[in-house]
Amino acid sequence: MPVLGMGGLFFRAKDPDALSAWYKAHLGIGAGCVTDPDQTADEWAWITQGGPMIFAPFKADTDYFAADKAFMINFRVADLDGMLARLREAGIAIITNADWDHPDVGRFARIHDPEDNAIELWEPPTRAL
Repeated sequence: MPVLGMGGLFFRAKDPDALSAWYKAHLGIGAGCVTDPDQTADEWAWITQGGPMIFAPFKADTDYFAADKAFMINFRVADLDGMLARLREAGIAIITNADWDHPDVGRFARIHDPEDNAIELWEPPTRAL
């Protein structure tokens, strides 16, 4: 029987409480958050909407994200422009690159959390949501 989906993402942080609060405040994710309006909040889990998820190991020498990081988080969003406007209002630096975007794949932007972990925001093509 295959795996059903991601069950969690666990990573080390210098200040886990502050980092959790940042993710909740700026991205609306983390314990107690619900992105599926048909679901009920859970104090331990982030209740997400189903949809595509990319699982892709990269070559060790990739330049797609920082060489000193073992991973980059990618979050699927429905309204990239709206998300970026809110992040700009909060003073969060945003990186975009027209070369990242493609009509068949979607649109992308990057931000970094307070501990300098790269976060890729991905708005898939409408048909993929």
